[in-house]
Amino acid sequence: MAKEIGLSLVYRDMWQSSGKYMPRVDQLVRVAEPIIDMGCFRRVETNGGGFEQINLLYGENPNNAVRKWTQPFNEAGIQTHMLERGLNGLRMYPVPKDVRKLMFKLKKQQGTDIARSFDGLNDTRNLKLSIDYAKEGGMIAQAALCITHSKLHTVDYYLKMAETLIDMGAEEICIKDMAGIGRPASMGKLVAGIKAIKKDIPVTYHGHSGPGFSVTSSLEAARNGADFIDVAMEPLSYGTAHADLITVHEMLRDAGFSLPDINMKAYMQVRSLTQEFIDDFLGYYINPKNRLMNALLIGPGLPGGMMGSLMADLENNLKSLNKWKEKNNQPAISQDDLLIKLFDEVEEIWPQMGYPPLVTPFSQYVKNAALVNVMQMEKGKERWSMLDENAWDMVLGKSGRVPGEVGDTLKRLAKEQNREFFEGDPQELQPDALGEFRTKMKETGWDTGQDDEELFEYAMHPQQYEAYKSGKAKSDFETDLAKRKQAESPKAETPLTDGSSAPAQPKDMDITVNGQVYKVSVSYGQEMSNSPAPTQKANESGAVKPVLNGSTKAITAPLEGKIYMTKDAGEKPLKVGDQVTKGDIVCYIEAMKVTNAVKADQEGTVVDILIGEGDDVFDDDVLIKLS
Repeated sequence: MAKEIGLSLVYRDMWQSSGKYMPRVDQLVRVAEPIIDMGCFRRVETNGGGFEQINLLYGENPNNAVRKWTQPFNEAGIQTHMLERGLNGLRMYPVPKDVRKLMFKLKKQQGTDIARSFDGLNDTRNLKLSIDYAKEGGMIAQAALCITHSKLHTVDYYLKMAETLIDMGAEEICIKDMAGIGRPASMGKLVAGIKAIKKDIPVTYHGHSGPGFSVTSSLEAARNGADFIDVAMEPLSYGTAHADLITVHEMLRDAGFSLPDINMKAYMQVRSLTQEFIDDFLGYYINPKNRLMNALLIGPGLPGGMMGSLMADLENNLKSLNKWKEKNNQPAISQDDLLIKLFDEVEEIWPQMGYPPLVTPFSQYVKNAALVNVMQMEKGKERWSMLDENAWDMVLGKSGRVPGEVGDTLKRLAKEQNREFFEGDPQELQPDALGEFRTKMKETGWDTGQDDEELFEYAMHPQQYEAYKSGKAKSDFETDLAKRKQAESPKAETPLTDGSSAPAQPKDMDITVNGQVYKVSVSYGQEMSNSPAPTQKANESGAVKPVLNGSTKAITAPLEGKIYMTKDAGEKPLKVGDQVTKGDIVCYIEAMKVTNAVKADQEGTVVDILIGEGDDVFDDDVLIKLS
């Protein structure tokens, strides 16, 4: 009798591996029934990863989305699964223990059956609580091996990890080949080895398509005993996403496996709806290059789930860098130039950072460090002249143990900056937080929600949840989407009184001369504008900012991103009149999913703050002026 093998549609991941956003809940509900009608899936990935944060970013309630999206699959008897990041839960940095525990209980109540838990460093200590809490909450505890190719990450390395996770109580194992760089023969040996450890434990192979190995790896995994293969489907299969359903289905049947037929009428409906969602708004956040296979990814090993957002990050940073180059009379570079420089830098610094597996969030940390290094070195600065706090925490052991030895240069920098390496359990660094957030919600008059789901959301994503509740997130998203749509339309021009048109022209400029910034006003004559003369601006405290006569010193943005004036609740934002010493943190820039501290490179008195909470800035924009 032919061996049965199950297929899982990773509908959540195929979107997030392609671009920034997921469909809205109304769209997800529409596509659920046709997915069920296809008749070929035993499992569907519905949520987890960045799903909830993404909902918040475009002003939607993620709890509502999870409940409504999982319900049709629950009723049809198709298992749903989510992705969670162990110590980091559903975000990019460590989560308190009580918040992690609530997550599993809540997600089961919302309709999610299986918790696929991974640790981005493959530190099994960080997965013990995930396994325990998943089982306590009534979920199936599936533990993942993050596949990376290096001299350290051998088949034996992963078999030892799998054995440890099984001993910890993992009920299933997932081979999470997030960059698709697992060599097919090795993937087959790994599956066979896991089955030798525990014959009846279900094993899933999850492989991204990027470099082109994943179809063959799926076959090798199946031949060696895998029980489930993850697939995507048109129009979001291949590229940075996953192998295509029809390809894998026919390949496995030809190899002698038993699979149910695909209802092609329903398939075409799902395909059509997915394209409709792309055309609606999601396509504005999908770089066309993410639809292509790219063997260059074999070298740096960057994962598909990250490549979806990388191209958007690269586009913004390229604009910033070329703006700087133009200002400094240097030739512009292309996106391909920047991409290759980035790939080369990843290969250079990855060993120095201890060979962390290139999976969320640590792939972002390595990629971000590489990109910032490239940006800084293009401006004549040194490698490692700026490293974000998340990356430092990884290197120092505060997120878990990195597999390899940290390089001497980073050890020296850590010593110079009075940073200490941490050898303990990273969970110990995170005190419980639900009580604090419950109090905040009570004081604000916010409901903690059904099964405390709103409390969980606030504790998991504090800044994004506050922006969602205030309406700022939705407003920012709609503004950004309108800009993207406008960019594809003819440029609007400013009408003149005679009916002709001309581009808008600035009234104030910051001119840099020999490193000093001068504020000047520009006049175009009365015929150009009937606007009144500009008045002095007031800062948030109501104090009038001083008129700037003469020269000022400027603190500029070191990279493109979103401004946050503080990072922690007890931190006080900078204000006009404050004294700043070289090295002081003046604000933060959230860029590429991590928070970067912006430090003063000179001292002085704050005379003007040109940015506010949530503002978007570009590399080299003036943020703060000092006298």
